[in-house]
Amino acid sequence: MSAETTVSDRGAVTVPSEIRERLDIQPGDKIRWEIDDEGGVQITVVKQRYGAFDDFDPVDIGETDAVEEHDAYGAR
Repeated sequence: MSAETTVSDRGAVTVPSEIRERLDIQPGDKIRWEIDDEGGVQITVVKQRYGAFDDFDPVDIGETDAVEEHDAYGAR
């Protein structure tokens, strides 16, 4: 799928409806633009998060076992 948009005088771009639907882009979601060394562009949809941690980027800490951690460190 491909689509074309026009950049406004203020730099705004409207994401075409078929792209929004296919990627499930909702109001409040962000679009991250990444440019590689060859000038290619990758676009990633960042889903809106709510609550106290909405400004934090997610961190992959790998797999954990809460029961094992509890027993190992004696948390009560």
